Amino acid sequence: METNTHTTTPAAAAALLAAPRTQEAFGTVRSALKVYGALGAAALVTVVAVAISGHTVNTFMWVRAVLLPVVAMLLHRMTVSASRGSKRAYERVSALTVIMPVAVIGVDLIPGVCPLWYAAMQVVCMVPVVRAAFVVRGAVLRGVFTKGSPASRR
Repeated sequence: METNTHTTTPAAAAALLAAPRTQEAFGTVRSALKVYGALGAAALVTVVAVAISGHTVNTFMWVRAVLLPVVAMLLHRMTVSASRGSKRAYERVSALTVIMPVAVIGVDLIPGVCPLWYAAMQVVCMVPVVRAAFVVRGAVLRGVFTKGSPASRR
């Protein structure tokens, strides 16, 4: 009688993670998150400049401008961890890259929360995150971390 059990070896998991397509996909995600971090930092500098010039900058804008570059660093760190085989990190990056653009843009659309220029700047900041979401949820990386794959047991 033949059994259809899947045995996973550390070597198989390492080979799957080291595959060129897998590492290229992770590289794309890391690059997108670096761009997001740079855009977030530019948004923070813009908020500082607007405040220094005497224009109104509300608390929401300050908090968002400070937090989003920090989130970019955390997402990048999770992506590096996922590229080394952490399924938990992969799942977090996969979820956050989908939820963040919806949440950020959705909140910015609430009338009176922030000025139009700030909302537009936040939309631009989310473009690389959307790119990362498509790559993270694409076939290459999804295949690495699907149930039963070698990396999914890590």
